[in-house]
Amino acid sequence: MGIDEAARAGAAGKVSSRNPAVGSAEESDGNMVPKKSANNGTAVPAESMEGKTPAERNSDHKAANRVQNRIFASPGLDRVRQRAEADKTFRFCNLFHILKVDLLRASFYQLNRDAAPGLDGKTWHDYEQTLGERLPELERELHIGSYRATPALRTYIEKDDGRQRPLGMQAIEDKVVQQACVNILNEVFEPSFCGFSYGYRPGRSQHDALDALHEGIMRRKISWVIDCDIEGFFDHLDHDLLMSFIEERVSDKRMLRLLRKWLRVGWWEDGKRHPGTVGTPQGSVISPVLANIFLNEVMDKWFTRWRKGEARGDTITVRYADDSVFGFQIRHGKVPESAPGKVASPQAEPASEEDPFDRIRTFRGGQSSRAKTRQTRNL
Repeated sequence: MGIDEAARAGAAGKVSSRNPAVGSAEESDGNMVPKKSANNGTAVPAESMEGKTPAERNSDHKAANRVQNRIFASPGLDRVRQRAEADKTFRFCNLFHILKVDLLRASFYQLNRDAAPGLDGKTWHDYEQTLGERLPELERELHIGSYRATPALRTYIEKDDGRQRPLGMQAIEDKVVQQACVNILNEVFEPSFCGFSYGYRPGRSQHDALDALHEGIMRRKISWVIDCDIEGFFDHLDHDLLMSFIEERVSDKRMLRLLRKWLRVGWWEDGKRHPGTVGTPQGSVISPVLANIFLNEVMDKWFTRWRKGEARGDTITVRYADDSVFGFQIRHGKVPESAPGKVASPQAEPASEEDPFDRIRTFRGGQSSRAKTRQTRNL
């Protein structure tokens, strides 16, 4: 199957269910033995490290490939992933050359076909009509530096508490280029992300996060939980701090310039353009991976260090984008001084002034599924 055919076969590349039917050239029979040690610093690791047999599957389902949502095999992306896995300190200086027509076309077919149009007024189906003629020109604009980002069209949706959540509707061409960059950045940063992070990552879902949380509470000595919501995170994301984290792995000036362009282009509201000085639009294609890069540094790595060096008793965490749940065996008296605090969202306010610790009722019954058992190691 050619790359164009693979891209058009949306069902083969999209993760539309918890067990997507994706063909795999890799064997998956036999015992699976974890390669990473448990990420708890106690003498007795909290995560089980013994191997296990593969989960049973329906006879008409094949084993999913290692990266389930990849819609085509790209030698360039494969080489990036291999280098990122082999050396987690390596800085990539030539990622921009991967932004070619084939990747742009495949990225287009990854997009939500029913999404609302942005400021350009074009839908996914409108753009598809001129895709063959437009993509070579878009590639040329990207590589000569004449590509111009379009401000996001701001709209609002009502939250459960009656407040308004701002959303940014991107122009279709910006979505295409952003999705292509997401595919590249995923290969660079995925090997460095912590196992307890589940939001907007290849092959992971909110169902996996809930399964992992269930298993952590059931199998560990967890008596206290904190439900953490970083209010206003996307609206107050610090651009300079975010870019400093990206530059730790990416030194490609053209890629960095493109990312800054999207952060600064701002939004369009009430007939006026508002420049972007802080934050990244919720609803844009690039925002979730930028959020994961940021929170991996300021929250995930901090928690890993804290529970290795300071925590008492069992601790767990599960993060889905900017929402996290922390579990503790022992109630700690106060938030550690080393906690990231307001570094993630300097202008954001705590969601509640109430005591963040909630006592949970101990329940050790029930039967766990194989999927839940599999997720336990990532807490």
